[in-house]
Amino acid sequence: MTGSEDSPAFRLAYVPGVTPAKWVRIWQERLPAVPLSLLPVTAAEAAGVLRDGGADAGFLRLPADRTDLSAIPLYTETTVVVVPKDHVVTAADEVTAGDLADEIVLHPLDDTLVWEETLPGRPAKERPATTADAVELVAAGVGVLVVPQSLARLHHRRDLTYRPVSDAPQSRVALSWREDATTDLVEHFIGIVRGRTVNSTRGRPAPAQQQDERAGDKRGTRRAPAAGKQAGKPARKPTGKTAGKNPRGGSGGARGGKRGRPRRRS
Repeated sequence: MTGSEDSPAFRLAYVPGVTPAKWVRIWQERLPAVPLSLLPVTAAEAAGVLRDGGADAGFLRLPADRTDLSAIPLYTETTVVVVPKDHVVTAADEVTAGDLADEIVLHPLDDTLVWEETLPGRPAKERPATTADAVELVAAGVGVLVVPQSLARLHHRRDLTYRPVSDAPQSRVALSWREDATTDLVEHFIGIVRGRTVNSTRGRPAPAQQQDERAGDKRGTRRAPAAGKQAGKPARKPTGKTAGKNPRGGSGGARGGKRGRPRRRS
């Protein structure tokens, strides 16, 4: 957590292709007093930024160096090949790596896919510096590019399209943070990403919420009514008609019949 307890803040890193807008919106609705700042980072530097304390949490791509980091895998992306719209590949709904054997397959230096063997197809003379540069080369007719689908969408061009590659390696996106910095705010963001409701028992209130809740408890605390009393009404006293009444239905005094006339003395 950054900032003081009175004015906390939250820094969220994210790699290209990840769109955190939905989670940021929920954060702003639930924690309006805690500003959230976004930090775009490259896939290669994401883990280092978290490890060095440059962000409280972040979305990164797996596999990655997770030394001293916790991570929750969220989803696995479809891998696609980016090609010109008039390319022969577009005739199929899905292709394999073998279908690219005769193509020049570009391999940018910031590639997020881990290939167990060499890339399919023929290598280019030089590796493009970035994925964005590789997309420009595809548009120029130099080769094709294999990337996670979100990156193909991020660098969309009208003259390009893409098709899934069924047997290519895939990229997983995970939410990650430092193991020794699992703060209340980090727990809150984890809950948001996992879809927990605002009243979930697994979430812990943020500092600003804790202060508001404590203040609300003080304002709303009332003394419980004394035993035998109703709220706002005095206890009822027994009436004179029932006081001392004999359980058999008579009064509390001696029993007597009807009172007759006095006898005359002779």
